[in-house]
Amino acid sequence: MTLPGGNPERNSPTSVAPDEVVWEPVVAEPAIVAPIFDELTRQRTKEIIARYPQSRSALLPLLHLVQSVEGFVSQDGIRYCAEALELTTAEVSAVATFYTMYKRTPCGEHLVSVCTNTLCAALGGDDIYARLSAKLGVGHEETAGEPGAPGSITLEHAECLAACDLAPVLQVNYEYFDNQTVETAEALVDALQAGQKPHPTRGAPLTDFKTVEMELAGVFPDLARSVEGPSVADETLRGAQLAADRGWRAPAMPDSPPDLPALPEKK
Repeated sequence: MTLPGGNPERNSPTSVAPDEVVWEPVVAEPAIVAPIFDELTRQRTKEIIARYPQSRSALLPLLHLVQSVEGFVSQDGIRYCAEALELTTAEVSAVATFYTMYKRTPCGEHLVSVCTNTLCAALGGDDIYARLSAKLGVGHEETAGEPGAPGSITLEHAECLAACDLAPVLQVNYEYFDNQTVETAEALVDALQAGQKPHPTRGAPLTDFKTVEMELAGVFPDLARSVEGPSVADETLRGAQLAADRGWRAPAMPDSPPDLPALPEKK
């Protein structure tokens, strides 16, 4: 065995100190912002962050902003958000991979979400998804056509779109198309692939995935257009309308809450 100083390990009348090691400081390379995130995107980033008392609270809208630029959340997008919010890439990745609205592969011009939860599935949602999957030749979160190109479509299962009274439903870029059948859903996809933008049953006029992602980030290029269209359906309001017509009212809240029942004695 040889010691750092080069002396054999033995009893020696003189001790020799090991050679001194001089460590050179490691200087981290400056972070490189991907060129796709241009000056306009950085300005929007600052405006979004300024809305929150804690900057890290802006992570969700910033991930939507990244998707409005890239069409998905890339590793560059993860780093961009981390640098803007002074977070680690691990913290940003944990959020981006938790929520299904953040896509990790490039999406098409349109995102078609078919509800396959219990009620929609029983009323035809499974059949709709199966037909569209076969027609487009793709599965869950796969894209038919070149991602981002006109007419390209990303298909996905959706777990409950909160429209059971209008089942089966699907969404295009998160806008509702209610009371669908296999035939109407197929016709809708044909129209999207042909470059048309059919008007949703409810909500704003149809745009594209990237535009909607910008709006979800809180940036509205055309706010008036974004709030056009009915937001509810007659079916949703039917119960409230019946109650109003028949004079039904819920009991009034008491002035003070009732006493809670006594707790059983401990044995």
